[in-house]
Amino acid sequence: MSLIELKNLYKTYHLGEVDVPVLKGISLNIGCGEMVALMGVSGSGKSTLMNILGCLDRPTSGEYWLEGEEVGRLSSNFRATVRNQKIGFVFQNFNLLPRTTALENVMMPLTYTAQHMTERQTRRRATEMLERVGLAERMHHHPSQLSGGQQQRVAIARALINQPPLLFADEPTGNLDSRTSEEILHMFQKLNEEQKITIILVTHDPEVAHHAKRMIRIRDGLIVDDGAAESATAEGQGVA
Repeated sequence: MSLIELKNLYKTYHLGEVDVPVLKGISLNIGCGEMVALMGVSGSGKSTLMNILGCLDRPTSGEYWLEGEEVGRLSSNFRATVRNQKIGFVFQNFNLLPRTTALENVMMPLTYTAQHMTERQTRRRATEMLERVGLAERMHHHPSQLSGGQQQRVAIARALINQPPLLFADEPTGNLDSRTSEEILHMFQKLNEEQKITIILVTHDPEVAHHAKRMIRIRDGLIVDDGAAESATAEGQGVA
């Protein structure tokens, strides 16, 4: 069953009197429970495609179906609802609130989406998420008291707190050393295998892409390769 289905997706930005086409007819399916690397250099359209898939932006034309619902044409308010309920994000810079504890950072999304839950229930769920990412003993620490890898684990727990079926990881190891990067990528693999969460790794790095099972390479607004991640080569390196 497809979680994501794109049909002939275009995105054009209008800069004054100049039209800048970025996506030029993207069609693809991503099944439930897949772990996919979306790969491309700066200017390839990779980030624009991620923003549309993440309901942060909308296409100029074409269709975007998510869990059987056409979400590409939704208003910004309805897209926000879809994001809160169905999508988690993990970013390169962690984006944690510096003056709140790890536990409070993880609890934060529930204040927008789970008004029916008591504070005790939200605290319990956040605690369980931190235990899942191996940070139970650090839950009362602030981000400045955590290593980069620990901060990223908090960010992963926060992204999963609403139990979304879809998780985006945008250059998730960009600020981590090689050993910590490997630990974080193995965590994504474990979440994908055990929790059946669909994960999309957005990266320019073939080493990161190899941790996925499927790699979609985008260039000049078009998909130029879609297959097993082992087919990733040094082509595609760059900064997005």
